[in-house]
Amino acid sequence: MITGNMGYVGPALVAHIRKTIPSSTIIGVDSGLFAHSITEKSLPERAVDIQIFRDIRDLDLNLFRGVDAVVHLAAISNDPMGLRFEVVTEEINQKATIRVAELAAQAGVKSFVFASSCSMYGYAEGVARSEGDDLNPLTAYARSKVGAEIGLREIAAKSDMAVTALRFATACGFSGRIRLDLVLNDFVASALATGRISVLSDGTPWRPLIHVKDMARAIEWAISRPATTDDRFLAVNAGCEEWNYQVAELAEAVRAAIPGTEIDINRHAQPDKRSYRVNFALYRSLAPDHQPQVFLKEAIEDIRDGLKSIGFADPNYRASNFIRFNVLGTALEEGRLRPDLRWADLGSVQPVRVPASDTAPAVNAA
Repeated sequence: MITGNMGYVGPALVAHIRKTIPSSTIIGVDSGLFAHSITEKSLPERAVDIQIFRDIRDLDLNLFRGVDAVVHLAAISNDPMGLRFEVVTEEINQKATIRVAELAAQAGVKSFVFASSCSMYGYAEGVARSEGDDLNPLTAYARSKVGAEIGLREIAAKSDMAVTALRFATACGFSGRIRLDLVLNDFVASALATGRISVLSDGTPWRPLIHVKDMARAIEWAISRPATTDDRFLAVNAGCEEWNYQVAELAEAVRAAIPGTEIDINRHAQPDKRSYRVNFALYRSLAPDHQPQVFLKEAIEDIRDGLKSIGFADPNYRASNFIRFNVLGTALEEGRLRPDLRWADLGSVQPVRVPASDTAPAVNAA
């Protein structure tokens, strides 16, 4: 079962599981908030066996019967949304995550994989942060991930379910539902559409990154990792040291891949407190066969070529459906969503199971 499979990471994960575990039956669970933000000519969910349209807060025990592994991607996914929807972020990212894990444990699920985040390290000067270092969550999003991990640790301690919290670096890469509100994706999109990259900070903050394909590789490892009583709950930074970059370095790498790009850096900006380097030694030792394989140059080319393939050329893309905040804002303004981010035209309903469609209209960024 993959919750939040109709988001940014889901299409890459489903494709990877289909390739590496071909005999698996994949169940997708998603409320469909971003279903229309596709960047493929065919619907990514064609690759799942069962698609359940359901708010993650409304799942019941029966859905988990016979499930071997749960990959929990569903979340309010970034800092701007967390700021506007702070209460809902805690409700979905923390409380609903813990509830989903409780149901999974009750149903006898063997493995629960949680998409956590390195953002919980917040502002961290000095050496790269390891799993045992103090956490410093600065945003509602980061705090919700910390709270979820605390609850998941307690569930693992009193059940036979292995729980793995993958503290992912910042995601990047082209996807069947690409997000352009992520730093590297945004830089590439801006270079293509405007010929310019505007760095709002002074360019010095550190960011660890990971490609969505390598996120899928990490999840595959976590699904089947051997777990003992001592590591029934495991929190691990997922990524690699080579992917620790300062923001200005990312901009320069994009300029090298897209000649003619100009870079504006706000040298007088206030320091960005979201700055941290991450140590990935534990993940490297535990998962030597699942280490990242896509690095900065290849990732930029992947994003560039993917955007070109859909005819992307919109200089006003930050007002488009490729920015998740815009999708929610528009749906709220039109009355299609309630303030708690539930669909306005749905009451308490039973899960709806539909076969995945083979085709969907292409999406042009313009």
